[in-house]
This record gives sequence, C-alpha cells and structure tokens, in this order.
Amino acid sequence: MCFLVNCLKRLKSSQQWLSRQRADPYVEKAKICNYRCRSAFKLLEMNEKANILFPGQTVVDLGACPGSWTQVAVQKTNADGADSSKPKGKVLAIDKLQIFPIEGATIMSNMDFSTIDAHDKVIKALNGRQVDLVLSDMAPSATGVRELDKDRIIGLCYMAIRFAALVTRIDGNLLFKVWDGKEVPILEMDLQRFYKSIKIMKPKASRSDSSEKFILARGFRGIQKPLENGQWG
Repeated sequence: MCFLVNCLKRLKSSQQWLSRQRADPYVEKAKICNYRCRSAFKLLEMNEKANILFPGQTVVDLGACPGSWTQVAVQKTNADGADSSKPKGKVLAIDKLQIFPIEGATIMSNMDFSTIDAHDKVIKALNGRQVDLVLSDMAPSATGVRELDKDRIIGLCYMAIRFAALVTRIDGNLLFKVWDGKEVPILEMDLQRFYKSIKIMKPKASRSDSSEKFILARGFRGIQKPLENGQWG
C-alpha cells in the first residue's frame, strides 16, 4: 500500500513538473536560443545588471552540467574566438556528471571540485592563468527534508568559496546560488572577509515559487596572512 501511495505521489509531482515546464516561457526560449536549459537566462540577466562577463576573461564554472552557464560564459568571454577583434577568453567547466562538449570550453567531467586532485587538475588546465570569475549554479539533490537540504547547499557554497580562494586573481569575482534562510547572513559576513562588496541578486528567470537567490561577491582581497604581532593583514 505504501509503495502504491509513493508511486502516486511521484506521478503527481512529475505531472506538475511537466505542466510547469510547458507553461514556462524560458524553457521555449532556451530551445530557440540553443541553450541547454533555462538557467542560461538567469546568468544573462545578472550579467546585464552587474557586468561581470566580458571578452578575454578566465572563468571557471563549478557544477556546470548540463552546461548552459558555460555556454553563456563562452559567448561573453569570446572563449570560442568567434570575434577575432576581441580578446579570447578561457572557460573551464567542472562537474561530477558527464558534460557534453561545448565549443570554446575546457570540459572537466566526472570530477569532484572539492578534492585536492581536482584542484591540481584545474590549476594545470589554467596553465598559469588566474581566474577572473568563479561561477556556481550548484544545488544538492533534494531529500525532502527542508533543513537538511539547506545545510547541504550551504556546504556547497563554502566549498565554492574555498575553491575560488585558490584560483581567483586579486579583484576577481564569485557568483553562486544559495537558498534563502537564516544561514545566508552568516555566509555574507564570512564573504566580507575576502571580498570588497557583496550583493544579493534574484533574476526574473528564477521561478517565483523558488527560494533560490544568488550572491555576487566582487573584488577578491586575497588570502590574508597573520602578521608577526598576531594581527591579520
């Protein structure tokens, strides 16, 4: 009986998801513009407001699968060399899952960016280039337990912050997704130690019933080191 009830719940959830997809204008727009999913428009909108992507930049996209943010990053940084009159950028896309090739991007599939091995591979792939912008649209698979899911995405956020600290140039930027909750102000305070400005963004392409928002941290200060008198500088 329980099995039947669970099956019916999953069926209802799937039907609701399909109905929402059919009614979502960004889903159709993504198909027309040849983006892999609707999330591309979140990054496009935030970039229009904040101007964080431009030709010649080096960008790392964490948790990139299926690759729509990577597609946008390649276009905006000219990583595919489509415009010979502009500087050519470099885009690295990382994910535990398989990412199908994207022209102009270096794809690093089946790789957990939180590991030391992943860090070494990314640094080698950068070939001496420091990163201008780290992107992360990652979210954990939902467990259905609200507080657990929030804890898991906060964990991903801190992993992204630590990773960015290893590869980002001074004054570089970080943009990542978080779910609204009491942990977010603490996250912002921690970011203020390493970045000059912090801004919360909620693009129109985010669904109205979603608790997601994005944190843009600008102006990386670098990793501060303790001075001889015990102070930080």
